[in-house]
Amino acid sequence: MMAEERQERMLALWAEGQNVQFANEEAERAYKERVIRLKDAIQLKKVPDRVPVCPVTGLFPAYYAGLTVRDAMYDYERAAAAWRKYVLDFQPDAYIGMFLAPPGRFFEILDYRLYKWPGRGTPPHTSYQCLESEYMKADEYDVLIQDPSDFWIRIYLPRIFGALKPWEKLAPFTEVLEIVMTCGSFIPFGFPEVQAAFKAVFEAGNEAVRWASIVRSVDQDLQGQGFPALFGGVTKAPFDIIGDTLRGTHGIMMDMYRRPEKLLKALDVLTPLAIRMGVSSARSAGHPLVFIPLHKGADGFLSDKQFRTFYWPSLKKVIMGLIEEGLVPFLFAEGGYNSRLEVISELPRGKTVWLFEHTDMARAKEVLGDVACLAGNVPITLLTLGTPQEIKDYCKHLINLVGKGGGFILSSGGVIDDINPENMRALIESAKEFGGY
Repeated sequence: MMAEERQERMLALWAEGQNVQFANEEAERAYKERVIRLKDAIQLKKVPDRVPVCPVTGLFPAYYAGLTVRDAMYDYERAAAAWRKYVLDFQPDAYIGMFLAPPGRFFEILDYRLYKWPGRGTPPHTSYQCLESEYMKADEYDVLIQDPSDFWIRIYLPRIFGALKPWEKLAPFTEVLEIVMTCGSFIPFGFPEVQAAFKAVFEAGNEAVRWASIVRSVDQDLQGQGFPALFGGVTKAPFDIIGDTLRGTHGIMMDMYRRPEKLLKALDVLTPLAIRMGVSSARSAGHPLVFIPLHKGADGFLSDKQFRTFYWPSLKKVIMGLIEEGLVPFLFAEGGYNSRLEVISELPRGKTVWLFEHTDMARAKEVLGDVACLAGNVPITLLTLGTPQEIKDYCKHLINLVGKGGGFILSSGGVIDDINPENMRALIESAKEFGGY
C-alpha cells in the first residue's frame, strides 16, 4: 500500500475500536464519533460537527483527585482511579494516559540518577525533574556511531542507573563469534556484582509489569466507556535524543561548534532508531498517533541556520518515516516556532499535527492551514491564574481564528498539572459551546 492508504487504514482501525470491549452501544457510538472528529481534523476536513478538544494533561488527574505526585507514582490503584475520574468527569475528546505518572518503585530498584522525583529529591506534591549532565562524553561519539546498542548497554545505562554500573564490565556481544571466541565474553556474567545487577533488572521488570497491567486496565476501561486515547506511540527528534539526556544542553551546544561532523553523523545513526521507536510503539498500541515532544528546536534556542542544519533534517526524516508507515506524527512544538513555520510547510498535506505553545496562531494558520492540523495553544499561565470566563473568551477567539475552517484541535499550550478544575472545565466546554463548524 501507498503511505496514504496505510494512514487511512490505520485511522480506520483506530476508529473501529479494534479490541475495545465497549460497555454498551452508546459508548461505542461516542468512541467512534470522537475518533472521527479527530481524524477529520487531522486530515483538514470541515465536517458538520465541531472542533475537537484534547487538553495535554500531565499530572492534573492526580491533583484533581487530591493525590500528591508521590501518591500517583507509588500507589498505582489510586492513580488509576484518579485518571478514570478525570476523564469521566470532564469528558475530553481524547485523554492522555497514566504513562506520565511512571512507577516510583521501579526507579528506586534501579537507582535512577537521571531524574529526581517525589520522595527522591523533590517534595511529595511536585513533579519529577531531569538532572542534566554529560552522560555521554565528548570523545564518545565514535562509540555511539559505531554501535548504538552497545553504547547504551555498556556505557549509558550504567551511568544513569546506579544498580547497573557493573554492566560496564560486560564485553560487546558482537565479539561472540566462533567457538574459541565465545566463552571469554561470558566471564563477566559470573561476577557477583554483574549477577546482582541482573537481579535488579528482573525485580524492576516485575514492578514494570505490575504498573503496566494497571495502566492497561485504565485504558481498556476508559476506551470501553467511549473515550479514545490521544496517543498510541512516542518517539523523539534525534537532536533531542542527544541533547536532552546524552550530551545535555551545554554539551550539544558546544558540539555544534567543536565537532559538527560527528554530531551530524550521530544524528544520521539515530534517525532510523527514532523511526523504529515510533513505529513499534504505535503498532503495539494499535493507534496511529505518535507523540514527539520537541525540546530544543524553538525560536531563540537555535539560529535559523542551526535549525536547518542540525535539527530539521533528521527530524523531517523521522516524520516522513512515520508517515510512510501510515502513522500520524503529533509534534509538540514547545516554546515559539514562529521562525520555523515556512520550514514545516515542506511536509505533505494532512499528515501531521502540530501542537504550538507560544507560536502566533494566526500566522501558523496562514502558513500551515493547508498543510497540517494545528493544536493548542491556551496558555498555561492563563489556565493557572485566569478565571473560567477569561479562558472561555480566549478559547472562543482562538476557535474563530484557527478552527472555523477545520484542521484544528483545541488544547493547552503546555502540559497541565495543578490548576483550578473549573478552568479545565472551561477549556473543554469552550469547544462544545463555540466550536461548531
